[in-house]
Amino acid sequence: MKHTYYIASYAMLCLLFSCGGHDEKNELAHDHSHDGSSVEAKSHDSDEIFLEPHDAERFGVTTATVRKQPFNNVVKVSGQILNASGDDAVISAPTPGILHLSPNINVGSEISRGAVIGKISSQGMSGGDPNAAARAALNAAKLELDRLTPLLADGIVTRREYNSAVAAYELAKAAYSGNAASGNVTAPISGRITDIFVKSGSFVDAGTPIAAVGKNSMLTLRADMPEKYRHLLPSISGANIRGAYSDSWLSIDSLEGKRVGPINGAGNVKAGYIPVYFTFRNNGNMSAGAFVEVCLTGTGESDRIIVPQSALSEQQGQYFVYIKINEHGYEKRPVIPGDSDGFNTELKSGVNEGESVVVTGTPMVKLAESSGIVPEGHSHNH
Repeated sequence: MKHTYYIASYAMLCLLFSCGGHDEKNELAHDHSHDGSSVEAKSHDSDEIFLEPHDAERFGVTTATVRKQPFNNVVKVSGQILNASGDDAVISAPTPGILHLSPNINVGSEISRGAVIGKISSQGMSGGDPNAAARAALNAAKLELDRLTPLLADGIVTRREYNSAVAAYELAKAAYSGNAASGNVTAPISGRITDIFVKSGSFVDAGTPIAAVGKNSMLTLRADMPEKYRHLLPSISGANIRGAYSDSWLSIDSLEGKRVGPINGAGNVKAGYIPVYFTFRNNGNMSAGAFVEVCLTGTGESDRIIVPQSALSEQQGQYFVYIKINEHGYEKRPVIPGDSDGFNTELKSGVNEGESVVVTGTPMVKLAESSGIVPEGHSHNH
């Protein structure tokens, strides 16, 4: 889609630069100097890139004056999105037997509280169905209690015999679970299934973890910072993240995020890395388990020359910016980028304070450069 857009824009720029407005062309192309000779546009030997102000406005080209400003050091690392602590639960087997997951249950499936995600069957297993035995014991204990209750009133049985029958009934009732007897595996909370621990068709004991489900309203970012940056750990306060298949960065601060202390059991921590945790509100575009790029910020502040990431143009492994040098002209300038927090980038060289840098519409200026065409009738012979 981007290539199509660039090609279409390139064609439009070429058309504008080669043709120009009809009236302007007729007026400027035949403009005469004081000695009566005609002034015509010619190619210039300089590297100046020409773009008329109305074309710049039309294609969204804007500039900003470069000033030194405070900028935090950045540590660029990898990380993973996890469920926030207390925002998830484990679905366990209510009884031993063979697990049969429902066909529509997969990682990422949305489920409601009480929803059945599978069924456990003990049929055909050695030792029989323990729930069937528990149900039979419960029925027998209830019959015995019902038999002794009227006899106690008539004084035929002692209070001790009656109390023993009551205790046997309560024990049998505790041993029997209606939910276990059904074999249904149900979700304790509403949310999204984030992991499945047991394959369908496997044997499970009562209490075996089957799946994890998270509410997904709050998420945790675990950033894996190399040990060599340990001395920076106390000063880190913020983070920007970008998904594996996204071009856009997102600030944790914009999602009510905050740094939190160590979280036990929050994912597999790599050897040689220090986990740094943030909790934040899910904006609906992220889910637990996703891997992300992370820019940890807040590691020290100093005044530097900073430009938006959109100002940089990468060409064959080198970086450039475009400097506006007059109303119609721009200059391509090589730069050496430094730290970047995803949104802004430090420039170590190439640009001076007070210069006007293209910050939006950079691809359009690059296309104008590639066209190599000076608008007809536009002379810069001053």
